[in-house]
Amino acid sequence: QVQLVESGGGLVQAGGSLRLSCAASGSSSTINRMGWYRQAPGKQRELVARIMGGGMINYADSVKGRFTISRDNAKNTVYLQMNSLKPEDTAVYYCNVFITYDHWGQGTQVTVSS
Repeated sequence: QVQLVESGGGLVQAGGSLRLSCAASGSSSTINRMGWYRQAPGKQRELVARIMGGGMINYADSVKGRFTISRDNAKNTVYLQMNSLKPEDTAVYYCNVFITYDHWGQGTQVTVSS
């Protein structure tokens, strides 16, 4: 059974930085897609960034130039470096991993104060 353990959320002032991590365990299958989504209160969950097994990366327009996604295949871990954070980045951030089907982390709160 696939397990995703997220860490790195918290409270930060606008302009600050945070780094999220998500470690996947429990499967010997190759992980294809790894990524991050977020959901703000009253809004739908949206893609933040994702990285494919071959290295192709997609970012939401709202985070381009500020966020960087990366992965360590040896550790089955995906990271999200978030710089120049804005209050509108406040949300619960969810790790997403595709192994046969989508798996989701429990979510980690990111709060950016103005």
